[in-house]
Amino acid sequence: MIDIAGAVTTDAIDEETRDQPEPAHRAAGVQSVAAHYGDPLREQRVLDTAVGLVDRSHRGVVAVPGEERIGWLHTLTTQHLAALAPGEGTELLVLSPHGHVEQHAMVAEDGDTTWLDTEPGATGGLLAYLEKMRFFSKVEPRDATAEHALLSLVGPEATGALATLGVTGLAAPDAVAVPGPKFRAGELPPRPTVRYSVAPLPGGGWARRGPLGVDLLVPRPAMDRVVAELRAAGVPPVGLWAYEAIRVAARRARVGVDTDHRTIPAEVDLIAPAVHLDKGCYRGQETVARVHNMGRPPRRLVLLHLDGVTTDRLPAAGTPVTLDGRAVGFVGTAVLHHELGQVALAVLKRNVPDDARLLVGDSAAAIEQGSAPS
Repeated sequence: MIDIAGAVTTDAIDEETRDQPEPAHRAAGVQSVAAHYGDPLREQRVLDTAVGLVDRSHRGVVAVPGEERIGWLHTLTTQHLAALAPGEGTELLVLSPHGHVEQHAMVAEDGDTTWLDTEPGATGGLLAYLEKMRFFSKVEPRDATAEHALLSLVGPEATGALATLGVTGLAAPDAVAVPGPKFRAGELPPRPTVRYSVAPLPGGGWARRGPLGVDLLVPRPAMDRVVAELRAAGVPPVGLWAYEAIRVAARRARVGVDTDHRTIPAEVDLIAPAVHLDKGCYRGQETVARVHNMGRPPRRLVLLHLDGVTTDRLPAAGTPVTLDGRAVGFVGTAVLHHELGQVALAVLKRNVPDDARLLVGDSAAAIEQGSAPS
């Protein structure tokens, strides 16, 4: 989609951006993605009020075929996958032995292969972990990023746009409520904590309805055709900057940007979509259970409003958040939102008051009231 008029790529703006293909993928022909197509704020409004097509083809794709794949992934990750059926998707995490978040992946199951799409730059780490844990299991995980690309229809009219491609009837996400601390064993149903509806695309690939719209996992040779069909139906191309602004406003953390090496799932609201609290043992499970039973993780994810007066430059991911001269957290994704202005996701110590007068660099910052649990 970088050939579309007005496209400005992410790496043309920032050579060090995380949002570019991994070197091995670029060598295999994976192209850069567009940050915007000339008017980022207008593009945000499109995603907020209608539907736009976002090129997210720089994300890594791992294919896991093999007859034992479902049970195998169930034992290795945080999600309850034992009963994952064809036509279903979900989310999962890979944790360190101490319960820190290492990997996040979106999932789509087609009956023959479980497809995992993950952050750009994270494919190698995820695949290396899976390969290490194969042993004698009948599974064949591989990097499929050069074979398949992720596009996203984002906005309230996403399912209507999907009908252009011949797919209708995708159910809305089906989530299980997170139980309170010290819940009864068996209280959670033995299924993924969130289920996303998945359907085949007529020309190959799959559509998965998720929290922000519909993801399209398409064979790379079919990508231009899919884009052309959607544009002919009036769906405009929208850049990654607009997508990120919508994600931040929705308070969805991005692993590797809104997390650090110490982050545990409960701190960044990843329990509900990606962690089953009653599935049994997996790496890091003890920490997850202990923190949930205590009811108060040490840090929390918040939405910060930045004053934008001292500087109009958005803070970089990792910039410290300070209170009375001491660091109390860090900024993750910062964006210029078309309605909210300069806002950022940040991870703060739990004891930081909601009305604290914070600083991010030289800019004043305030926590959005109600943006996080007390």
